[in-house]
Amino acid sequence: MTGTVIKNTGSSYLVRTESGEDLNCKIKGNFRLKGIRTTNPVAVGDHVTVSLPDGDTGYITAIAPRRNYIIRKASNLSKQAHILAANLDQVCLVVTLFHPTTSTTFIDRFLATAEAYRVPAVIVMNKIDLLEDDPDAMEYLNAASYLYESIGYPVVKVSAKTGEGLETLRENLRGKTTLFSGNSGVGKSTLINDLIPGLQLATASISSTHDTGMHTTTFSEMFDLPDMDEPSAIIDTPGVKGFGTLEFDRHEVSHFFPEIFKTGAECRYSDCTHTHEPGCAVREAVDDHRISESRYASYLSILEDSEEDKYRKGY
Repeated sequence: MTGTVIKNTGSSYLVRTESGEDLNCKIKGNFRLKGIRTTNPVAVGDHVTVSLPDGDTGYITAIAPRRNYIIRKASNLSKQAHILAANLDQVCLVVTLFHPTTSTTFIDRFLATAEAYRVPAVIVMNKIDLLEDDPDAMEYLNAASYLYESIGYPVVKVSAKTGEGLETLRENLRGKTTLFSGNSGVGKSTLINDLIPGLQLATASISSTHDTGMHTTTFSEMFDLPDMDEPSAIIDTPGVKGFGTLEFDRHEVSHFFPEIFKTGAECRYSDCTHTHEPGCAVREAVDDHRISESRYASYLSILEDSEEDKYRKGY
């Protein structure tokens, strides 16, 4: 029989079959997909074939070709990769500008990865209720929103606490399978609880010492969105601290920054890396504030990741 993986605990998988039955499954032996080295060969969202040899526990025997997927590398120097989810219509990156602060480097690395794996991205700016009495914070919120919207990314401003913006977010989820991701503590689980009443995902308070979130989600799981006139689902994933990009070719990194790629067409050299070459239209655009300095800094940080000897240093 065939079905879709809706939960991954690391050692077992919950598969929803085409008949609507939820089946606990395992994988046999050294199950690996050719060409992808990851810590999890099977991901939530995968369409799989399942056998039932003993009538109790199912075994995943094959994975259908993936339409797309999102993958991240550990932010340390290991080359291990982890597939967050597969067969997505979009990803919602949940961020907070304060308490805790999501860095622009994290946002840009995530967006670049979504571009690389052809997954449309929506930025969800949560906890806007914390900013309303601070003019400087509101100015930063509006500036950050304008930056990413000008590049082409939809931005939804929400408050899981007050409910502001939730209906707008819900409309963005209609008819789609959406991955929710972000740093720990940004309110991702609270948002999903608001969108799916009665779900009661665990939530935790922010560390007062480090102003960072505590991990509450420990594995990935897909949930159906209620009261939609067409099938809609959210995939919840554990919060991530850093976002390591995976083996980008340094001459392709600019392809995953839409505004840099567009401006790069005006560079003197077609293979310009936008770091030192004469006649570089991108560096000129940064100097003229037509490309954000924070976005350019994020671009340079990924270039640094792609240096061939990066993983050999310090041994």
